[in-house]
Amino acid sequence: MASYIERRKFLATLGGAAAAWPLAARAQASPVRPLVGILSPLSAAAASRNIAAFRSALRNLGYVEGRNLTLAFHYGDGSAERMPSLARELVALNPDVVVAGATSGVLAAYNATRTIPIVAIVPDNPVTAGFAQSIAGPGRNITGTWMLGDDTLVGKRLDLFRLAVPGLARVGAMLNPDDPMDDLQIRPLPATARAVGISIEVIEVRDLGNLDAVAAQVMRANVQGLLVGAAPFWIPARKEVAAMAARLKLPAVYSWREFADAGGLMSYGPNLPETYRQSARLVDKILKGTKPGDLPFELATRYELIVNLKTAKAMGLNISDSFLLLADEVIE
Repeated sequence: MASYIERRKFLATLGGAAAAWPLAARAQASPVRPLVGILSPLSAAAASRNIAAFRSALRNLGYVEGRNLTLAFHYGDGSAERMPSLARELVALNPDVVVAGATSGVLAAYNATRTIPIVAIVPDNPVTAGFAQSIAGPGRNITGTWMLGDDTLVGKRLDLFRLAVPGLARVGAMLNPDDPMDDLQIRPLPATARAVGISIEVIEVRDLGNLDAVAAQVMRANVQGLLVGAAPFWIPARKEVAAMAARLKLPAVYSWREFADAGGLMSYGPNLPETYRQSARLVDKILKGTKPGDLPFELATRYELIVNLKTAKAMGLNISDSFLLLADEVIE
């Protein structure tokens, strides 16, 4: 009787292993080509709108995941320090194209490969940053979208902030100098602010784990409002940063609409989902044979002003109807 039971156990184990063989084989099978790698500086949750837009644009171009395309995602969770290792891991998969976001992601991808095509989503001038030989003819293995993240966009953001908050004269710019995307703004920012009639106090923030300490820095700066950096570093703590500004009764302007959605007063910047749709179109051209270096860098096509009127009312801030008419969306 005992031997019969043991034989049953053995056969059951053998059957289970046999059933697992096809799954293991499929897991080890090569991905459907082309393989497109996405190197995002954000978390999967924070990047979800952008990735949904990218996928939608690819579907409209005839790509179906698992049938004629594979997407491989690597997320930095807001940490610029993680991007180089993530880029190397992604390049090791030998993708046909890499889509890289933010200065940290593009730098990491470009340092990891000079042969695999890169579609960059970059805030700074790609020529000045050393990615491209020119805007019209980037050369090398890179093209992409330039979001005008230099003083032109920052100046527009500050000008809108001044219009929204009459009498605004002194603004604290909360920036992380260790993130290349924020570091880009630090040097030209005082002159950019002066051009729109505002003085700037740069408040360096490297750690968002203790926002009470950050709030103390802000209070010492004696400012009337806040400009929060554009780096991915800020995104994971967007709710907490917006809440801190509200607690200090300080109006704040942000680079991305995610902050206004999270309770921030206002944001002005590129519509990132639309920028990812542009990236999908560039990926399609590369997959069809165009060299990335022959594709001009494109400017982001859509910028948006989002105003959180609920936050304004809670702060006792009266935003004029004429300013609200400028907004692409008012959150009430």
